Amino acid sequence: MPSNSRKNATPAQKKSLHKEITKQMLTLATSGFGLVAALAWNSLIQEFVNSYVKKFLPAGSGILSLLIYAVIVTALAVLVTYQLSKLSDKMQS
Repeated sequence: MPSNSRKNATPAQKKSLHKEITKQMLTLATSGFGLVAALAWNSLIQEFVNSYVKKFLPAGSGILSLLIYAVIVTALAVLVTYQLSKLSDKMQS
């Protein structure tokens, strides 16, 4: 029976379904690329902490280097989120 209801769909309903599918695909693609970008930044920040910050910390200070890493990631997340929300507000006004 579901195939029968698709045959009876109006052109407006078909167009609406197509728009919704396209919108969802765009959301999924954007999320996927966002995840890849986040992983790339994650690797960069970890390498930065390991290469430059750990030199100045005493041996066995894994927790301290993780804390520094977490602070850097949090600061970047807040900064990017704040800038994107300002941009979104600007575009909506």
